[in-house]
Amino acid sequence: GVACGLKRTGQPDLALVVSDAPATVAATFTTNRVRAAPVQVSRRNLRGGKFSAIVLNSGNANACTGRQGLADAEELACEVARALTVPPGQVFVASTGVIGRPLDMDAVRKGIAQAVARLDASRGNEAAQAILTTDTTPKEAAITFPVGGQRVTIGGMAKGAGMIAPRMATMLAVLATDASVVAGPLQMALRLAVDASFNCITVDGDTSTNDMVLCFANGASGAPALRPGTAAFKTFQVGLELVCLSLAKMIARDGEGATKLVEVRIAGARTPREARLAAEAVANSPLVKTMFFGEDINWGRVMAALGRSGARFDPGGVDLWIDELPVVRRGGGL
Repeated sequence: GVACGLKRTGQPDLALVVSDAPATVAATFTTNRVRAAPVQVSRRNLRGGKFSAIVLNSGNANACTGRQGLADAEELACEVARALTVPPGQVFVASTGVIGRPLDMDAVRKGIAQAVARLDASRGNEAAQAILTTDTTPKEAAITFPVGGQRVTIGGMAKGAGMIAPRMATMLAVLATDASVVAGPLQMALRLAVDASFNCITVDGDTSTNDMVLCFANGASGAPALRPGTAAFKTFQVGLELVCLSLAKMIARDGEGATKLVEVRIAGARTPREARLAAEAVANSPLVKTMFFGEDINWGRVMAALGRSGARFDPGGVDLWIDELPVVRRGGGL
């Protein structure tokens, strides 16, 4: 991670993550119809299923910047590819920051050269610092577990504080593993992990133009290849979900203006989809948020949010706890 001048503060604003060995890759992207240029480039490169590097900048989203923005994102990938002697189609691009302003390409070119010169396995925290915008702290998580007598690691970094309501918000995450996983199963595992973590958090209800979660697997652990349906793959899936969930909670906890981290748990719903409808209605309710901020157990706001969620339920059968305190039994207050 380096400071190349995209941020007026002089803080780090460009990160480079490189795989020492050829890697497979998976990713999920924003579902916002307004997609930033780096999202378009990375979505295209994902089709190749191979990863060499990702360059991420903060301070400028390179979104709503037209053809020039797309050309600039493509040039970023080419600059990194030339410096590392790898195919441009294996270089991914991510940006976060202010929307609608063109990238300062002179600054970014300088930053890429600096980052390539500083590449080192011990400098992961620098990269985590360089992708922050309004975040107050870097977000990193990792887990290790045995596979076939070898230790496998999954690690990741993320950023996000505002525009947080991911359906794939402004948030970015890069996950790396030294496990051996082919691209298809890796994509399946990542989608499941993202759906149970990043796609379950909300701060302000906005979904960004730049969201991206990328995961690459380079097999450097020497462990046997992971295959769907095996116990080892299930362990990998759990590990990936734990890392994603840890990072997702860090994002929610660090939300702009946030003073509390609240988890909404639904039990007894007819289907997982209806449980999600109910949970999202409660979590996104401004009145529920102000209830928690003011530390006033006005549980009627939760009941009202459930009622408009679209989930099918009997209001007379609702029990509600806040922390461990029961406040509603069979639809009525205690």
